Amino acid sequence: MKLVLLQDVAGQGKKGDVISAADGYARNYLIPRGLAAVASKGKMAELSVQKEAAEKKSQKVEEVARELAARINGLTVSIKTKSGEGGKLFGSVNNKDVAGALAEQHKIIVDKKKLVLKEPIKQLGTYKVTAKLHPSVQAEINVEVVGV
Repeated sequence: MKLVLLQDVAGQGKKGDVISAADGYARNYLIPRGLAAVASKGKMAELSVQKEAAEKKSQKVEEVARELAARINGLTVSIKTKSGEGGKLFGSVNNKDVAGALAEQHKIIVDKKKLVLKEPIKQLGTYKVTAKLHPSVQAEINVEVVGV
């Protein structure tokens, strides 16, 4: 039986996929639980419209990410913090601090989860932080850690 998956099903496929399943499995498990629907002409047309809409939305999100990357690529953010002997910090600078400084100094809001630090910054100096704004879009921010 040909079915259109309405949700992701382990071992069968992802939402929107057209699959072939045994009649009993389809009638007794997939359809009653709302995981799949019979692949009729109407369902297939609806599926293609949904895929087009999702593709347009994805392109729009990527375009916005590219614009943001162009704005923040190469920006320098200065973070002032207390330090001890040899430029060692009391505590550390993490992605939350970088996101806050970026919003405060340049009025650009980036989610802290999108900023990638290999490890927290524990020394004074200048560091490069990567912002993964989209799976195919990245930007680099220069972070200058200055002692107070």
